[in-house]
Amino acid sequence: MNTPVTMHFTLEELYASATAKAKGINNKPNVQQTINLVYLTAYVLEPLRVAMNEPIPISSGFRCERLNRAVGGVSNSQHTKGQAADCGCDDPLALARLLLDLGLEFDQAIVYPTFLHISHKADGENRNQLLYNKSYTGQRL
Repeated sequence: MNTPVTMHFTLEELYASATAKAKGINNKPNVQQTINLVYLTAYVLEPLRVAMNEPIPISSGFRCERLNRAVGGVSNSQHTKGQAADCGCDDPLALARLLLDLGLEFDQAIVYPTFLHISHKADGENRNQLLYNKSYTGQRL
């Protein structure tokens, strides 16, 4: 079953994980984590998707604590709260630029070589921080 969150995103794609499937981990979010995913999608991911006019693949969205440990995520990862998604793309810097140009409210955007990590806090305490992972060696904004 695909549960629509917005016109272009479903809840299932926001918590799908090949690692969770392979390891038998139940990676379904609880009510609060689902609410956080809805806010992230409605206020950040969907406006980006509409502006780009092309799909934004989610390589990692919600991760339960067990899955987060299995993939080597940091212990305080916003993924575990349903507040973050990694958006796979050919040009993460261009996606970050679009995020800024649209003036969307976000907590952190972290540029990696092959994806852009985007987080958003439903409570509105967003920092609008643009950061670069140490593995990213390209141009900066």
